[in-house]
Amino acid sequence: MRLGNFSVSLAVKDLGASRAFYEKLGFRVTHGEPAQNWLILQNETATIGLFQGMFEKNLLTFNPGWDRNGATLPDYDDVRDLQRAMKGRGLALTMEADEATSGPASLMLVDPDGNPILVDQHAPSPTK
Repeated sequence: MRLGNFSVSLAVKDLGASRAFYEKLGFRVTHGEPAQNWLILQNETATIGLFQGMFEKNLLTFNPGWDRNGATLPDYDDVRDLQRAMKGRGLALTMEADEATSGPASLMLVDPDGNPILVDQHAPSPTK
């Protein structure tokens, strides 16, 4: 099961203050729209997302089909295939991707400690 690019999505109270803090740690903005209250920052191999007013809790985030720069990979597992595999392994999903669609879609589950995990595919579905 290939989950894709990994990042931690932080639910922040003040996007500007959080950006300034993480920039002092050496992170730099690589994607995002401050006017829409979100930014993606990277430092070496670490990627974090700052999201103001979008999530209640911090999330572990995986992006099937993307490398760490947001470029589409030549081969990857579609979110709907991941969903079927997860359900087949007995995992309970709190949000499911629509199986009747293709392309971008998301699913969500929660680990045993209550940490939400978002699998958020922005890439088109791979061709088989």
